[in-house]
Amino acid sequence: MAIVDVTVIPIGTEGPSVSDYVAEIHNVLETYDGKIEFMLTPMNTIIEGELPVLFEVIQAIHEVPFAKGVQRVATNIRIDDRRDKKQRMEDKVKSVEAKRKQEA
Repeated sequence: MAIVDVTVIPIGTEGPSVSDYVAEIHNVLETYDGKIEFMLTPMNTIIEGELPVLFEVIQAIHEVPFAKGVQRVATNIRIDDRRDKKQRMEDKVKSVEAKRKQEA
């Protein structure tokens, strides 16, 4: 299972807001229910699942701004693919929180 940090950046939009694109991207992500988990953050979206499925998902969400008339899209991807143990995005957060509590 891999975790992907992805940001889809439509270039050349009519205004500075991209929330309409993000909302549509999350509609696409919902179509992969049962195959992936995802979480919206203020700056990106985190997706977890099997790597081949994640690449399919990334391609699908990269296409969203094009479908809405944008002529240029930049998509930033960061992949955390740990194979020595099964770890989910919640596990990573809990690990940091536990270490912070130990320090207090």
